[in-house]
Amino acid sequence: MLRLYRIPHSTNVERVALALAHKGIEAESVWIDPSDRGEVRRISGQPLVPVLVDGDEVIADSTRILEHLEERYPQRPLYPEDTAPRAEMELFVDWFNRVWKVPPNAIAAELVKAKPNEKRISGWGGELRGRLDLFERLLEDRGHLLGEDFSAADCVAFPFLKYALLPMPDGDDELFHRVLRDYQPLGDSHPRLESWIRRVDARPRA
Repeated sequence: MLRLYRIPHSTNVERVALALAHKGIEAESVWIDPSDRGEVRRISGQPLVPVLVDGDEVIADSTRILEHLEERYPQRPLYPEDTAPRAEMELFVDWFNRVWKVPPNAIAAELVKAKPNEKRISGWGGELRGRLDLFERLLEDRGHLLGEDFSAADCVAFPFLKYALLPMPDGDDELFHRVLRDYQPLGDSHPRLESWIRRVDARPRA
């Protein structure tokens, strides 16, 4: 059986949990104390979760794990088979990781400073709010972010965008998650995005 090293409320772990459940793959959960990551370091050589152990392979990083699952377990695919749609999926995932995630991380880093720069925070918050409109447009006339079917794009984005609508889970006190809640308010002008969040939230997790 596969083993998934995880911590509670991790957005990156949830990406993998959604993918595993979608593909119907069982994985043993190994819960790690966020303040003691020695076991993760021993297994993978680095401290971050998720880490997936699949036989002799140890894979860190949520995006790499999604790609590994798609290659090893192609049933119920998360990536398109054809070349151009596959490239579009990879571009979206890369954009989300390298571009979309910059403002919330920057806000969280600024808020812990002795004198946070409110002008910078406001600018980054504006970027987050503006991108809600982008996701709303992506969902026009289709059920998920890059098509009618649930895909890697939804796995990657949902754990972060859900904070725009859903309440903070009990015990989740992460500053980064509070930023996602407070700086991307979902208003009445995003009905498709709200529907998508509720639909994906109802999906099973590993």
